[in-house]
Amino acid sequence: MEGNNVISVKDLSFSYNGEPILENINFDVPQGSLTALIGPNGSGKTTLLKVLLGFLEPKRGSVSVLGTKPAYIRKKVGYVPQRFSFDKTFPVTVFEFLQLSSPTCSKEKIMERLSHLGMEKMSGKLIGSLSGGQLQRVLAVRALLENPEILYLDEPASGIDVGGEENFYQMIFHLHKEHKTTVVMVSHEIDIVYGFADQVICINKSLLGRGAPQQVLTPELIQNLFGKEATIYRHTDKK
Repeated sequence: MEGNNVISVKDLSFSYNGEPILENINFDVPQGSLTALIGPNGSGKTTLLKVLLGFLEPKRGSVSVLGTKPAYIRKKVGYVPQRFSFDKTFPVTVFEFLQLSSPTCSKEKIMERLSHLGMEKMSGKLIGSLSGGQLQRVLAVRALLENPEILYLDEPASGIDVGGEENFYQMIFHLHKEHKTTVVMVSHEIDIVYGFADQVICINKSLLGRGAPQQVLTPELIQNLFGKEATIYRHTDKK
C-alpha cells in the first residue's frame, strides 16, 4: 500500500462489448476514511464498485486493494449490494441466515451486530417476511460480521423509507468510526454525502471531481452531474 491508502486506482478504463463505461479513472482511498462515489444513473458507479471488489477485471489500468489485486482479499472486505435476490418462501430466520453466512461467528457476536442496527428483535423472524429497509439492515449486519477492513456499500439505503434513511446512515457512520473500518459507498443522496463523507469521487464515465465534499460539491458540479434543478437541500452533521 502506498502511504496510508488502502485502495489505489490508476488509469482505470472498463468497457462492455466495446462500449466505454469507465475512462481513465484515478483516485486513492485513505485508510479509515468514508469515501462516497456519486454520479447520475448509468455513470459507471456500480461497475466501478464491482471492479474494486474484484468481480470485474479492468480493461486498462490497475486497481490495488490492501496492496494486492481485489480478488485476492475478498475475505477482508464486506459488501452490501443494492439489491439482494432470494427465495422469500425459504424458511430461514434472520439469525439462521447470518449464522449460515458466517459459521464461525458466535451467537453473542451476531446478536451484538443486530443490536447495533436495531434489529435484535427481528432475529427470529423469517428473512422473507422482512421489509426492504429491514433486509438492508440485515445485509449490513452480514457484511460486518467478519470485521472487514473495507466495507463496500452500493446505495445501502435503497428500500428504506425516506424517514429512515438518515437513521440508517447515522448507524453506518457510527460503526465506521467505532471499528475504524474504511467505507466506500455508492450514493445518490447528495446531502448525506456532504454531511458524512471524508472524500467524494464524482464520476460520469470519467472522473469529474474528487476531494472533500465541501470543496468538490459545488453547485456547478452538482448541476453538471444531475441537472439544473439538483442542489444540496440540507447538510447532515456527523455524530
